[in-house]
Amino acid sequence: MNTVNFENQKITPSKVLCVGRNYVAHIEELGNEIPTDMVVFSKPNSAISSTLNSFHQEALHYEGELCFLYRQGKFVAVGFGLDLTKRELQSTLKAKGLPWERAKAFDGAAVLSHFVAIDNIEQQLVQQLTLQLSIDGKLTQQGGVELMMYKPDDILAELQSFTTLEDGDIVMTGTPKGVGIVKSGAVFEGKVFLGEKLLLAKSWHAV
Repeated sequence: MNTVNFENQKITPSKVLCVGRNYVAHIEELGNEIPTDMVVFSKPNSAISSTLNSFHQEALHYEGELCFLYRQGKFVAVGFGLDLTKRELQSTLKAKGLPWERAKAFDGAAVLSHFVAIDNIEQQLVQQLTLQLSIDGKLTQQGGVELMMYKPDDILAELQSFTTLEDGDIVMTGTPKGVGIVKSGAVFEGKVFLGEKLLLAKSWHAV
């Protein structure tokens, strides 16, 4: 089973739950409709990886996201994640009205940083969490809780309304605009901020 790092411990998520279409600007850049209900899909533990691949049967697209680690009924830590997508396959499946799993849940499709504790942060300050993704030193994506249609508390409540979250599960909360193709050899750097304070930074070399 694949693991993530939190407070010098290895955590084994049973699953990764993902919120789609949570930033209006990203919805618009892909030409999608704004959903009337929260869009949720999942990735299995086998999708978790520390390696950023540029190709898996087809060219892969990146989506930088704020990710939360669940434990004992709440989100206790934040991390940076790359939701990798087979965009061509996803478009084909969507056009046929078929599920997205083959385009979203393949091995290596959830590239995750380590996680930093947030359970000691006052709830109102969680609204100040933001992400930045730079590729080869160029800022490519930025956004955060303030721009989300569904905030972390909303997401948690909705997920708990229909499924059981196990301690260690990961929730990916959607991506701001600026998605694109992963190019082999590119250096990706993801950062998470609380206000102006840098909480974590993680780099990957795409292969």
